Amino acid sequence: NDVDAHKQFFADTLGGKPVAAHSVPDEVLGFPNALLFLHRQAPTGGTKGTTVNHFAFGVPDIRKMVAIVEAAGYPMITRAEVPASLEVQDGLCYMADQATFVAFTMAPDDTKVEFIEIRTQPDPIALHHIHFGGPQVREMKAWYVKVLDAKPGKRGNFEAADLPGVNLTYSPSPSPVVGTRGRVLDHIGFEIRGLLALSKKLECEG
Repeated sequence: NDVDAHKQFFADTLGGKPVAAHSVPDEVLGFPNALLFLHRQAPTGGTKGTTVNHFAFGVPDIRKMVAIVEAAGYPMITRAEVPASLEVQDGLCYMADQATFVAFTMAPDDTKVEFIEIRTQPDPIALHHIHFGGPQVREMKAWYVKVLDAKPGKRGNFEAADLPGVNLTYSPSPSPVVGTRGRVLDHIGFEIRGLLALSKKLECEG
């Protein structure tokens, strides 16, 4: 709805840097391992309820990041986004299966964003994972493994697969989900070497 509102969150608050993109009319913000394209168009809804429930940034000091986000006026929604069995204190939740802390906030247009503490991360912020939700977890994971050669595995208790620079995480959704097209996060993209060959491979596989 408001590109400037998203720039205030992703650039002014989180530190994304403007990137010149001559091939698209969108405004582009750069993070160490990801680009965020901002396109002015009223979304039909937020990220929750779609096949991409949220995406997460790794940060070396999550308490510092939470303080920055709260000072900028964005709500911490961690309690509502983790199982009731897990303790949440000061907006943080310790994930024993991953031996680290996480926190959730809601960015403009109901864009759900997670922070996960990666103490060894050299950058102050970087894309960590994209979290998919849906009724066909095994099938979703298998698609990315087959089509993009993602490396299958687990992230804590989550089903997951890894591509260079980003983890793909998959969870079953307790309620029906819709595709991302038209929502605040319209789609995700991957830089591909050999795009024509991949296109032909996709067509051959139906």
